[in-house]
Amino acid sequence: MSLRRSGTADLPLHYGHVPRWLAERMGRLGLAITEAIITEYGKAEVLRRLSDPFWFQSLGCVMGMDWHSSGITTSVMGALKRAINPHAKELGIYICGGKGKTSRETPAELLKVGEYTGLDGDFLARCSKLSAKVDNTAVQDGFQLYLHNFIVSSEGQWAVVQQGMSPMSTTARRYHWHSASLTSFVEEPHASICGENQGNILNMVAREASPTRSSLMEMAHESPERMLKEIRQLIMPSHHEVKAKDVDIKRLGSILWLAHEKQPKDFEELLLLEGLGPRTLQSLTLVSEVIYGTPSRFKDPARFSFAHGGKDGHPFPVPVKVYDETIATLRTAVDKAKLGESDKQQAIKSLSDLSIRAEKDFIPNTNLDAVIEKEREESWKYEGRTVFGKAVPPPPKKNQQLKLF
Repeated sequence: MSLRRSGTADLPLHYGHVPRWLAERMGRLGLAITEAIITEYGKAEVLRRLSDPFWFQSLGCVMGMDWHSSGITTSVMGALKRAINPHAKELGIYICGGKGKTSRETPAELLKVGEYTGLDGDFLARCSKLSAKVDNTAVQDGFQLYLHNFIVSSEGQWAVVQQGMSPMSTTARRYHWHSASLTSFVEEPHASICGENQGNILNMVAREASPTRSSLMEMAHESPERMLKEIRQLIMPSHHEVKAKDVDIKRLGSILWLAHEKQPKDFEELLLLEGLGPRTLQSLTLVSEVIYGTPSRFKDPARFSFAHGGKDGHPFPVPVKVYDETIATLRTAVDKAKLGESDKQQAIKSLSDLSIRAEKDFIPNTNLDAVIEKEREESWKYEGRTVFGKAVPPPPKKNQQLKLF
């Protein structure tokens, strides 16, 4: 692939559905995270993050989706659209498009957004069509688009998240676009491309294809600029279980240590979060990183599946009780911040800061399997659920204690 990017990513093609009990919570958490980002950084930051495949995958993991699969794209964008659009006027973020037939309704939806906001709906619709055309036709990489989402702010900035499938290789490829870095639709336009390396492909938007474009498309007058300084690469494995090689053990270990070994009273910054159990602090710390973390913090998206597990049981069942406590705490913080009371939101932000400080000199044990085993054994305590049903208590064991950290 000649597109200017740092690499490719393999997203195993998964089918199935998201159960209602999870889909509803994904929407609530996604809305709260989006509002927190807008409050702290503004609408443009939401679009920038959606154009980052590492952050997007981390968001899907912290939402409780299958940590590595193509289903993250469909489910996350569906949840965000359902949750954000009813509040679009207030937030200044509009999500259009979707999967299958819904993707073809994107131009019409953008025209309506133009009517609501005063933006040029025709121009936005053209951007939507061109981005889809480039990835589906100009880049013949064996992937047929089946999902297209166009996210636009009330200022007219936008991002595209779209995905194609290759049934022959049972993989999916996700494409990210971002208007802030776009200067031409016909040369090196992508913010990133995720997918399995398919070898040499026909790529009519590669810089090397400029002479061909000029002759075939009569675009000799075009003089496209160099597009991007950096493209982020994401490589996801096909195995369902989360392995030690999939996560940064030092980063994960420091979060688990903070949540389970230390107490909030030990940290002045966490006094406003007293009353939360260690398991909820673990989830909230990872959610805090999704909101406040810098790009370098998302190199191991699988780590974020230790917030709320996964609907397929990997790395462990979704702890519904913890999920609800996390949403409630974040929701309260966001609502108070709107009223000018930001103390609780700052306390949540401090969680990611604390984990960064803690990991500096942290030496973890390499016993990820023990951590996962403990989560699974205690899942029933937190109303753990998967698509297969509810978690049940394990059979009693003889005196056995695992040192996790």
